[in-house]
Amino acid sequence: MSTFDDAFDPKRRLHSAGCSCGRHINETEHERDAIRQLQCAAVEAPQSEEARYEGVVASAVMRAMFPQDASRRAFLKSVGASTALAAISQFFPLKTATEVFGQGAPLEKKDLKVGFIPITCATPIIMAHPMGFYTKHGLNVEVIKTAGWAVIRDKTLNKEYDAAHMLSPMPLAITMGVGSNPTPYTMPAVENINGQAITLSLKHKDKRDPKLWKGFKFAVPFDYSMHNYLLRYYLAEHGIDPDTDVQIRAVPPPEMVANLRADNIDGYLGPDPMNQRAVYDGVGFIHILTKDIWEGHPCCAFAASNEFVKTMPNTYAALLKSIIDATAFAHKAENRKQIAEAIAPANYLNQPSIVLEQILTGTFADGLGNIVKQPNRVDFDPFPWQSFAVWILTQMKRWGQIKGDVDYAGIANQVFLATDTAKLMKEVGLTPPTATTKSFVVMGKTFDPAKPEDYLGSFKIKKSA
Repeated sequence: MSTFDDAFDPKRRLHSAGCSCGRHINETEHERDAIRQLQCAAVEAPQSEEARYEGVVASAVMRAMFPQDASRRAFLKSVGASTALAAISQFFPLKTATEVFGQGAPLEKKDLKVGFIPITCATPIIMAHPMGFYTKHGLNVEVIKTAGWAVIRDKTLNKEYDAAHMLSPMPLAITMGVGSNPTPYTMPAVENINGQAITLSLKHKDKRDPKLWKGFKFAVPFDYSMHNYLLRYYLAEHGIDPDTDVQIRAVPPPEMVANLRADNIDGYLGPDPMNQRAVYDGVGFIHILTKDIWEGHPCCAFAASNEFVKTMPNTYAALLKSIIDATAFAHKAENRKQIAEAIAPANYLNQPSIVLEQILTGTFADGLGNIVKQPNRVDFDPFPWQSFAVWILTQMKRWGQIKGDVDYAGIANQVFLATDTAKLMKEVGLTPPTATTKSFVVMGKTFDPAKPEDYLGSFKIKKSA
């Protein structure tokens, strides 16, 4: 996700009908070659957001001047890309056009309220405020720290918030009316991938084998959360029935460390900074990162009601562009220390910068006397793969939250707006995936999104129907 469609490349094909270059045996091969060229171009692509926007606008001008690829390629080969860009800049106001492009279409509403839970998963939503990503897209966004996920859900359903930071299963549950009245909801962007851990009380240092955890009391942030499904998955794979052998209860993330210190719980599968904060406070240790359960799993999300998306399309697009931009910025390792400082203050995460820096850089103390280096401890990728939604639905059914026949693909397509996100990613100069589903591996078992019921039937431990 680091390049844009470059009309200044004389070797590129810009039109969809036919193979204009005549170098390929068919259209499929031509497309593959174009993708390879895009990937190569990424190395030399401009890195700043403004430079990417300038590239998008300049490419549009180039297409308008040369609607035929043959004439465009001939022109570029004769004068070179740099001379061509300089020539266009003399008679076309590229900088002004870039500013207009950045502002987008007229906004139906500029003053917005977006709720968030103070955890590192919300990094793009939070940092977009102090680092100016909302302002860049013409929005005045108030990001509001909120106590827990049920409150986030209720305030968005009551329209006190225009959009919100949610757990990626929540828009699915809200749409299906699980735990609340059914309301069509959307999830156009994943906030973070990985970024969670199982943290245990220090008194359990000698109980690293999950088979020894019968009778433990665990906390997760919310019933409809990746944390709940990943903890249950991990326990079941080790022969522990999460409904009968242990207790699992919902605890708001800001209260997790205090409950661990008070010995109310033995551990939790929680978001950061709560895992690293338990180490920092000397009350817990990190047993395992969730990336070691499922590398690249989704966690939190940016969500909005279907009504908001339809009635305020330009505002929605500007807000989503802000989130996509911020997520792309957070993805870059070199920006992580700067981000840690930006989101540390009391009105955001209210945490010591060193705790956030350990999480975001992936070099951290684990509470067992080790310094661990895991650069992918948390990452940021906005694309809402619809196969993620299908997997979540299988786990909701596995543990009895939903019953009966489930239209897996239909619900995933309705809620996880991969097509919208792909379109807006292209508009800001990023390269989205060309598909909306993919298979992946969870604890050694491959998930095929085309066969969810077969996957569900493969588990020995699940809730009785």
